[in-house]
Amino acid sequence: MSGAQTTAGRRAAPVCVLGDDLAYLPQAPGLDALDWTARLQTNGTSTTFDLEYDLQGELVEVRTDYGVAEALTEHALGHITTHPRAAFHVCCRRPLDVEAVLHRITRTTASFSVDFFLPSAESMIRAAAPWLPAATTLFVNAAEYRLLSQAVDCHTLPEVVVTDGPRPAEVHRFGHQVASVVPPPRPAQEVSGAGDTLAGTYLAHRSRGATIAQALAEATAAAARYVASPSLPIPAPRRG
Repeated sequence: MSGAQTTAGRRAAPVCVLGDDLAYLPQAPGLDALDWTARLQTNGTSTTFDLEYDLQGELVEVRTDYGVAEALTEHALGHITTHPRAAFHVCCRRPLDVEAVLHRITRTTASFSVDFFLPSAESMIRAAAPWLPAATTLFVNAAEYRLLSQAVDCHTLPEVVVTDGPRPAEVHRFGHQVASVVPPPRPAQEVSGAGDTLAGTYLAHRSRGATIAQALAEATAAAARYVASPSLPIPAPRRG
């Protein structure tokens, strides 16, 4: 997501924890344009995900080893405290303590947006629910939007971007659809990360004054280009 924001012209700093195996990442081609000052470099191994998709490109199973990311919540809370006027995008996924992070952000003057990860979305949406009406933008897929509708009155949410694979992406404001864009058809080579690309591009364009419809069109086009491109080579040791 940070890479997408940088490409779209907005400086982005990932608040993350990197292990020894990814210590080289800030100098990696394609990622060296990011602001890496918000990272925590520590001893140990970085988070790994084994993602399994079906033939239709839908995620069916996730296997995770969090590694040094167990320190992410403490690191994020410290960063929020020292940057009370920043704009944050919170990826609500384990092992982040979403309640602590959102509570801390809303006690500052910082703005924030939110996304979810489908395997943990149900519990994370419930945990985040009290703070979601204060978010500038929420990013969900169609399945997550159904879960969101069960946990929160969507008429209280200022902006929700709903994606649905190759089907139209929509933006809802306070429960009403205000924009819809059909993603450009592209053959998929890499689907993991498409949502992050869309979210980062959308936020970057909105921050530069684009309308909702303009930002959505740019974001869906960027995500379509992403899925049609070979994935970045980021080697890390597999752990069995």
